[in-house]
Amino acid sequence: MRILFWLLTLAALAIGLTLLGRVSDGYVLWVMPPWRIELSLNLFVVVQLLVLVLTYLLLRALFISLNLPSVVAAYRARRVHQFDEHAAVAALRHFWEGRYAQSLKFCEKVGAGGTAPAQGIAALVGLKSAQALRDPRRITEWRARAEALDGAWRTARLMAEIRIALDARDFAAAAAALEQLGSKERRQISAQRLALRLAQGQGDWPELLRLTRLLEKHGALTADQARPLRLRAQRGMIDSLQDDPVQLMKLWQGMISTDREDAQIVQRIVHALTAAGACTESAQIIEDYFDEHWEPSLLVDYANCVGGDVLRRIANAERWLHEHPRDADLLLALGRLCQKQQLWGKAQSYLEASLAVAASCTAHIELARLFDQLERIDDANRHYRAAANCADQSQSRGGRKSV
Repeated sequence: MRILFWLLTLAALAIGLTLLGRVSDGYVLWVMPPWRIELSLNLFVVVQLLVLVLTYLLLRALFISLNLPSVVAAYRARRVHQFDEHAAVAALRHFWEGRYAQSLKFCEKVGAGGTAPAQGIAALVGLKSAQALRDPRRITEWRARAEALDGAWRTARLMAEIRIALDARDFAAAAAALEQLGSKERRQISAQRLALRLAQGQGDWPELLRLTRLLEKHGALTADQARPLRLRAQRGMIDSLQDDPVQLMKLWQGMISTDREDAQIVQRIVHALTAAGACTESAQIIEDYFDEHWEPSLLVDYANCVGGDVLRRIANAERWLHEHPRDADLLLALGRLCQKQQLWGKAQSYLEASLAVAASCTAHIELARLFDQLERIDDANRHYRAAANCADQSQSRGGRKSV
């Protein structure tokens, strides 16, 4: 339709010009003695138009001829840039395919005079590919090329260096690269994930706990992913605060309810508080935990802690005994607590009841110590021998298992 429109327009224009030429009867006279040139006005106009067109074409050809070297140079540069971009894309594709040697070959094809995007992609992909191949020489070479990139690629280069250092467990290098990131870049989720890995590797438990909570809050970690990291950080913090019961209690109070229900966390913090002499706090944590869960391994610290309200602990343990009457660990703990209060008869009955439920070296030793205090030498020696035999049998069973 468009072609038909232009054909009709050109036909109308031709007809108009023809009619205009018939109407015009003027002429142009050139006098150059001894010559005279007389032309019709229509022919003069046509000749003038032809001269203008020819002049334009000649000047255009002259301009193109003069600019031909720069045009050829721009064409060649454009071809080189296209080649570099294709090589960079191919290198990136081979890298994600896991063909690191091929990726390096295409990275090497990107020249130093290529475009900034092509050089940036080639440098970073080459560095990652060399690291995947564990080639120290190439890693050094491509790291130098990556460091030569302009400022637009600085963050990408630092992020790549952090990942490479973390994969190599070079935590000092990873921390140095992370410090070079700006505060805005460090707030990005990807940077915080790398900082999380760094905190794990360095054993920086407070930072690991902070980052885990932050990433979980922003949805970068699911609850199932965050909980093991949070528990690991809290276990590490408990181990580092062994001699500081005040900080241990602050840590415990700052935990969420689901973390307080973890048996390993409770056992660690109770053991740490017991070792620090904070018997009241240790006993309170165990009693609160036993309201919802039963974990006999906690009874060791409950009974062994020196200090606090021992009578209260005996009363609580006897209350638990109504619910767990045949728990050997609970009976053993009651025997130890009664010994602390010099309730010799009750201590003997609880320890013998523990032995009746399940024989154990510990119960024999406790009874031997009790009889020593009561100056019942024969009974004490009998339980010492029983404890020795129990220990020998345990070692024998352990040896057979190890074989």
